[in-house]
Amino acid sequence: MNVYTYSEARQKLASVLDCAKQSGKVLIRRKDGSVFSLTPETQPRSPLDVKGINTDISTQEIVSFVRESREV
Repeated sequence: MNVYTYSEARQKLASVLDCAKQSGKVLIRRKDGSVFSLTPETQPRSPLDVKGINTDISTQEIVSFVRESREV
């Protein structure tokens, strides 16, 4: 975890943000001694957001499988 002074963080904001994204947390210290943490927000992902697979099954075959399973 990196610690920056307020002045450094202001001058190098883009690199401080990149560092926070990479390491997960950056501390910024003011002249009066107070310390603030900078952490990146995580983007929520849908559980349905999955990588697809390539198959040799046609759409019609998939539909017939689903219809067949519903008849039982």
